[in-house]
Amino acid sequence: MADKIVVKAVKRDTRGKNENRRLRAAGKVPVVVYGGGSVSLAATAELKDLAAIIRTDSGANTVFSLDIEGEGINDVIFQDRQIDPIIGRLVHADLRRFSKGEKIEMTVPITLIGHPAGLDEEGAVLTQALREIKVICEPANTPDAIEVDISEMAAGHAIHVSDLKVAAGIEIVEPGESVVASIASIKEADLEPQLEEGAAPEVVGETPAEGGDTEG
Repeated sequence: MADKIVVKAVKRDTRGKNENRRLRAAGKVPVVVYGGGSVSLAATAELKDLAAIIRTDSGANTVFSLDIEGEGINDVIFQDRQIDPIIGRLVHADLRRFSKGEKIEMTVPITLIGHPAGLDEEGAVLTQALREIKVICEPANTPDAIEVDISEMAAGHAIHVSDLKVAAGIEIVEPGESVVASIASIKEADLEPQLEEGAAPEVVGETPAEGGDTEG
């Protein structure tokens, strides 16, 4: 799991359009923090810090620590954000705070590790049906990815959700029978069109002739 991102913020007591303009001109973003069993509060954070989180692989789904001066550190996630449609800049954000022990639903990627033995067979094709999966866990325990070792997979075999290994305290939200990855053998004959004996190939655009004379 990657090191937790920590963003420093300052509590603010004044609000309004003029105040927000002043903050944005200074490279800051007004945010509202709520949830976690505490009252909501207004704060400001550096635009560059919040923008850097949005640019990560997990983007706005990233769980990070917000260190509000005089209020302590809390795990938060973007609940809502406003982007200036003209300059594409973050101008406001609502952040959801988590209470100790609270679990949330997160989406994490699935990474296939290793070279399958079955892929060396002629015509073998590897298919990854699931590239990400939802899990329920404490924000601090959210895995960067779920790694799946496929080095022992043989042709004609599949790995299902029920085969995935996750750490204690993490619950997978997906039916166990769902296929994660599989290896199928595709023979050349399977790719050739099969015609019944004596049947003529259909020509696109040709209409079968009907019995009887047609009017001239």
